[in-house]
Amino acid sequence: MDQGQWEDSKAKCFGMLLDGRAQPTGIKRRGDDATLLLGTNAHHDVVEFTLPEVPDGKSWFRLIDSNVAGKAETPAFEFGHRYQVTSRSLLVFVLGFEDRQLAAKRVRELGRFSILRSAQWHPR
Repeated sequence: MDQGQWEDSKAKCFGMLLDGRAQPTGIKRRGDDATLLLGTNAHHDVVEFTLPEVPDGKSWFRLIDSNVAGKAETPAFEFGHRYQVTSRSLLVFVLGFEDRQLAAKRVRELGRFSILRSAQWHPR
């Protein structure tokens, strides 16, 4: 994003990548936390997000879409997928890896948080 985009008071949507593979300390090694993709849409209409490609990743698993009712599944979406973000909603995706066991572990770890898939936030 450039400075103009940051200062745009009419911006209604925002996406951010939290890279859990980032180096956590001064020791030169990759982090091992989950990589999350967050998206918000405060607009009254649908906004399309393109899911980014991430090195060493395979796909994105949707953990939360605040406009998907009930206990939704955790479907996988390929890089480059154009996701329709409905009005006034929040999205959370976790990066999946070639190693499906590692991806499943990340999803289980994130499932321990008390964020419900129904757009409600319940801190423990």
